[in-house]
Amino acid sequence: MIYLDNSATSGFKPECVKRSAVSCMEHLSANAGRSGHKKSVATAMLVYRTREKLKKFVGCDGEVAFTGSCTEALNLAILGSAVFGGHVVTTVFEHNSVLRPLHELNAAGRITLSVAAPSSSGKLGFDEIRRHIRGNTYLVAVTGTSNVTGARTDIEDIAAGLNGSKIKLLVDGAQSVGYMPVDMAKTGIDYLAVAPHKGLHALQGVGALCMAKGSLPRPVKYGGTGTQSTSLLQPSEPPECYESGTLPLVAIAALNRAIDWTKKNFEENAVNLRHLQKRLLKGLKEIDGIDVKSSENDSGIVAFAPKKMSSEQVCDALDSRYDVAARGGLHCAPLMHKYLGTLESGIVRLSVGCDNTVSEIDTVIGALREIMK
Repeated sequence: MIYLDNSATSGFKPECVKRSAVSCMEHLSANAGRSGHKKSVATAMLVYRTREKLKKFVGCDGEVAFTGSCTEALNLAILGSAVFGGHVVTTVFEHNSVLRPLHELNAAGRITLSVAAPSSSGKLGFDEIRRHIRGNTYLVAVTGTSNVTGARTDIEDIAAGLNGSKIKLLVDGAQSVGYMPVDMAKTGIDYLAVAPHKGLHALQGVGALCMAKGSLPRPVKYGGTGTQSTSLLQPSEPPECYESGTLPLVAIAALNRAIDWTKKNFEENAVNLRHLQKRLLKGLKEIDGIDVKSSENDSGIVAFAPKKMSSEQVCDALDSRYDVAARGGLHCAPLMHKYLGTLESGIVRLSVGCDNTVSEIDTVIGALREIMK
């Protein structure tokens, strides 16, 4: 199969990542931080080392909380930082992992919400955010890269514009971390949500919320942490206060090695990804019946709207006739589709991975040329 659904989850997992997961299951089957025996201590140290490694990788000067997914990380940041009667600015680029918790808060009357759109030139930076800011705005929640088209938000510009204010900046890094350099401290990001199973080529089952120093949300999940067990209230010390329950140790062990592998191969992967994305983009623009919605980007995403078919029909044909994995539909981003005018047809998203080849890209271009006929 030609796998072009890497924005959903990376198809390629490095050997070191797989070996680390197997080794963890074979040798570190204890519960981290719940007992004092050697195995439990060893697992706790693995979690600690991975936490520190991720902090360094994204330039986090505060805390990292492991969650079950990037969605959980975003919920922790949004629900845990909510200010009753406060105001939040978000954008049309957002995934439902951002939109739904914000709209739930808005519907419950706990916050008010504004949604920023790109300029006529497609730019989404501080100028587009600034016109929505109010006196009670406490949070700006934006994606680093659109999961639909690969369009980038100008995070640096937004962070610079918010500098000196009390407004926190939350970045959904699901399609950014691992694909491009991210430095929270240097940029001025307060919360960064990470999806390790995408750009970092780690396993599903673990996410992370990276929090800058002084930016700690309230816990939104309560239970056993292995600390302060006599207290009937949730402990307040991070990161344990955010990590009630058993941590996904196998996925954390895989993430530990995935960060190493990504750092070592970052430049090579980035060059290959850009080359393949550019080749695919050029090929699709030459096919009649295709309305390309993406520009060149670092995340490997090429999205298009078919003019005479639904996106699902195109993906079904790619799968059944050419053994190509792609994704159609609305991609959990309704406001982006409304902005693009594709709520009815949906969009076909082809997301390239670092292991794809020129031959595979050319095969897919040829397949779509035939399908569009």
